[in-house]
Amino acid sequence: MGHHGAPRAGYTRDPPMPVRAARRARAFLREHGRKLWWLHSGYALLLGTGVVAFARRGFEHARWLAVSLGLAWLLVILFFRLFGSGDAPRARALEGNAKAQMGFYVMTYALKNLYQGMLFFLLPFYWKSTTLDDCNAWFVVLLAGCAVLSTLDIVFDRVLMRWRSIASLFHGIALFGCLNLVIPALFPDTRTLWSLLAAAGITVVGFWTLHVTARVLQKRVYVAAFVLSVGVGVGLVYMVRAAIPPVPMYVSSAGIGPKQLPDGRLAMEVKTLHPSVIQELVAVTDVVVPGGKGDRLHHVWRHGGAEVHRSTEETSRIAGPRGVVRLRSSLTDKDLPVDLTGSWSVDVETEDGQLVGKAEFEVAD
Repeated sequence: MGHHGAPRAGYTRDPPMPVRAARRARAFLREHGRKLWWLHSGYALLLGTGVVAFARRGFEHARWLAVSLGLAWLLVILFFRLFGSGDAPRARALEGNAKAQMGFYVMTYALKNLYQGMLFFLLPFYWKSTTLDDCNAWFVVLLAGCAVLSTLDIVFDRVLMRWRSIASLFHGIALFGCLNLVIPALFPDTRTLWSLLAAAGITVVGFWTLHVTARVLQKRVYVAAFVLSVGVGVGLVYMVRAAIPPVPMYVSSAGIGPKQLPDGRLAMEVKTLHPSVIQELVAVTDVVVPGGKGDRLHHVWRHGGAEVHRSTEETSRIAGPRGVVRLRSSLTDKDLPVDLTGSWSVDVETEDGQLVGKAEFEVAD
């Protein structure tokens, strides 16, 4: 006689309900897992647009980027220390270790959320500071591309965080972009050039921390290479400073007109004029400085791209609203060229040559 309760020959007892549910869930994930990741990426993109809306509320929130930067920096270093770079080291670190696999996905998820928050927060500030038909437009496009990439889970996990070199490049872009905003938020009235150079130096340091340990830097040859690379990074950013938007400054209004009111405002703003009506041209621009007044600004009048007249802040600044630098400059008959027709612009530049914004108009027969 068989044991009491034993299953009859040819009969298989169904597994418990929790086991069946777990099997169905695993099968569903195997079949639709990639689709679910892409759906999550769309959800992350929507959250990113919410961060953009939050950033538009004010510059005072920018100082919190320092916290996100620190966490992301530490997590990236820890991530590659634990899981390595490339396929083979990572496979060895994760193979057959459920705890390590769980840690891998938790860390990549945390990093994605940190980068998404930082990059989408930056976009409205860089957008306002960018002049779209100038060479500084590329940087906001680069930041926007990085922000979108941070929402693509499959690309982030399998490409960006697969290789240390790619991850360090991505991290460097985010670090540099954030520091240009964080430094004036933490230290108001900082000159934009100093923020740029400090951001460049710290970014190079960040790159080194992802690739070497403190023990390596005890060797003189590596110390020399480290110092040289910091100098090269800072020097390179200094040379290309005109191609980087001067965040957080931006031009809120700019206009050209033939006449002004007693309070300094323009009586009318024009976009197209006939040469016969021009006796004097007046430009008035308002520059918002949420990070404080760290730069001296200039009006640069250009005709067909060639400089005609330059006015310094000492001679052109007039009273304006709080938190705004209002500049007014003019061209009179003695300053105007013989041939007035063509495209004109009045550029607002920092003393270091960064373009803050411009007013444009045409003179046509």
